[in-house]
Amino acid sequence: MAADEAGALLEQLVTAERAVRDPAVTGAELAFMGHLQQLVYRRLIERPDLRDAVFSGIPQDLRDAADLNIAAGADLWLFGPVRVRQLPEWHIARAAPINDLLRYYREAEAEFGVAWYYLAAINLVETRMGRIRGDSYAGAQGPMQFMPATWDMYGQGDINDPHDAILAAGRYLSATGAPEKIERAIWMYNHDHEYVDAVMKYAEVMRADPSAFRGYYGWQVYFITASGTFLLPEGWSND
Repeated sequence: MAADEAGALLEQLVTAERAVRDPAVTGAELAFMGHLQQLVYRRLIERPDLRDAVFSGIPQDLRDAADLNIAAGADLWLFGPVRVRQLPEWHIARAAPINDLLRYYREAEAEFGVAWYYLAAINLVETRMGRIRGDSYAGAQGPMQFMPATWDMYGQGDINDPHDAILAAGRYLSATGAPEKIERAIWMYNHDHEYVDAVMKYAEVMRADPSAFRGYYGWQVYFITASGTFLLPEGWSND
């Protein structure tokens, strides 16, 4: 879906970035544009030879977000697991409604002082807003990926429920230094500097323009193996 030529890729990037910020774009069109945005940034990570030509043409009002998105994606490319040969034991589900997630983030922000966009960025990176159902390789669970022992300390309710998990994330981040030491708190959440950097960058995009969340909400689940990268669509399961 993403173009292979710099001019067309630039046009796709600008179209998608503008669309996800347009409140008139909703429903299936918004989901399509969010996915297109994701694919464009993936292509730019995979094809560094196209980056200079594309980025030289990005309008100034979109440049900061584009810079952060490509940098965060590159961080996660480095952070990602060693390429395995088998697809994970996951089920890919529909994300909770966008307005519900925003309400949960705001509730956690009000209760624990952790800005909503950090919670959204963690939710995005960990499970694509809760689409990934299944344990991580380390044994983390639920839409915010808690280890069971950590959940026992900070969770209340159901580890797989987005509301309960997001509030637990706010509770945990607050206990580990947020909001004053948010980077330290995110590092405590996941001990990897590339992970922390990516979460901070996605959060900054949403802090600067909260409507950017609408694009991230449409990002889909891709999994890298030794034989290639696979889209795991809604309903996919590897039982």
